[in-house]
Amino acid sequence: MDLLHPQLAAFAAVLEEGSFEAAARRLSVTSSAVSQRIKALEDRLGQVLVVRQAPCRPTRAGERLLRRVRPMQALEAEALADFLVEDRATAATRPVAIAVNDDSLDTWFLAAMAQLHSQYGYLFDVRVDDQDHTLDLLRNGSVLGAVTAEANAVQGCNVHPLGTMRYRAIAAPDFAARHFGAGVDAHALAQAPMIVFNRKDELQWRFVRRITRARLHPPIHYVPTSSGFVEAAARGLGWCLAPEPLAGPYLRSGRIVLIDAQRHLDVPLYWQHAAVRSSVLQRIGQVLRETAAEALRI
Repeated sequence: MDLLHPQLAAFAAVLEEGSFEAAARRLSVTSSAVSQRIKALEDRLGQVLVVRQAPCRPTRAGERLLRRVRPMQALEAEALADFLVEDRATAATRPVAIAVNDDSLDTWFLAAMAQLHSQYGYLFDVRVDDQDHTLDLLRNGSVLGAVTAEANAVQGCNVHPLGTMRYRAIAAPDFAARHFGAGVDAHALAQAPMIVFNRKDELQWRFVRRITRARLHPPIHYVPTSSGFVEAAARGLGWCLAPEPLAGPYLRSGRIVLIDAQRHLDVPLYWQHAAVRSSVLQRIGQVLRETAAEALRI
C-alpha cells in the first residue's frame, strides 16, 4: 500500500529506478500511466521535473521536489509499519538511499549495514562518490543521508561527527627508493607517477600542497577502486594516499612502504541526514556512529 500521491509516487519511482519502464514495474502500472502522472504533476507545478534520458534524472526543480518527497516516503513507510500489520515487511524492506565514500564502504561501512540488516531487516540503496561530493546527492534529493567530509549541515538536514579517516602516502619499496630516495620534495613529486581515484579525488593534491606550492604536473594513473588502489601502489604503478585500514596489511607484509613517515592527511567524516523524526534514520545514525567509533580516529 502506498499513501503517497500517485503523481509524487511516480515521480520518485522514475528517479529511483532510472526509467519510466522500471518505475511502471515497481508501481504495477503501465509506462503510459507513469508518463501521464508525471506530465500532470509538471503541468500542475508549471515546471519540468524530469530529464527524460537514460537514466532519468531530476531538473533543478525536480531536485527541490525530491528533497521534500524523500522524507515523506520514509515517514509513510514507518506509519504503515505501525498501523498495518500486512505492510510491516514492505516498510522494512523498502531500500534506504544513502551516499557514502568508497573508502568508508571498503573499510567500516559494510559492518554497519550488516548490523542494521540483521537487527531491523533494512535494505539499502547505496550511492558511492568521493567524500567531498556525497553531499551533492543529499542536496539534490537522491538520498536520505550521506557520509561526507562536510561539517556544515545542508538546509533541512542534521549533522553528526563520525570520526577521522587517516591517510598515509605509500608506494612499493623499489618505487619509493627510485623516486623518493633523496626525499619527498617538489622535484621528486613532479617526476614520480601518481595514482588518483578519479578526477574528483583531491587527496593526493592536498598532500602535495602541504609539501610545495609549486605547480606540478606529474604522470597520473586513474584507478577508481579503493580495494585495488593499494594493490596498484604495491605493484609499482605509482604513489598514492591510502586509508590506514586498507594500507595496514600491505605495510606489515612489506609490499608497500610510507614515502613520508612524518606526514599524513586526516579527513574528518560526518553523517548528514534529512531532519525528520524518523526511527529508521535514528537507528541508522546510531549504528553508523557506533561502528565508525571502532574504526576511525576520534
